[in-house]
Amino acid sequence: QVQLVESGGGLVQAGGSLRLSCVASGLTFSTHAMGWFRQAPGKEREFVTAIRWNGKSPDYADAVKGRFTISRDNAKSTVYLQMNDLRPEDTAAYYCAAGPAYSMLPQDYNYWGQGTQVTVSS
Repeated sequence: QVQLVESGGGLVQAGGSLRLSCVASGLTFSTHAMGWFRQAPGKEREFVTAIRWNGKSPDYADAVKGRFTISRDNAKSTVYLQMNDLRPEDTAAYYCAAGPAYSMLPQDYNYWGQGTQVTVSS
């Protein structure tokens, strides 16, 4: 049974930082692409960033480029999202996802975590 468990969300003031973690189990983590997506109330789920199995050449949404950094530790089956200079518009539930191939599209990911809430106050 595949499980993705996110942690690290919370309430932070604008300009602050948070680091999200997502621990995977039940799959061969090192062969999967990993993505982070977010969904704000009343909005569709949107791409944030994704990373290849080997950690090379991640992509970022324009809205987070230069502020967020994705990384992974295959030995720990964990993917991270370092979020700096947070803004109120970053407020959303953040989800990690695992898929067999690198993609920026949510429909290409097979497995999803339950999400962790990030709230940024102004």
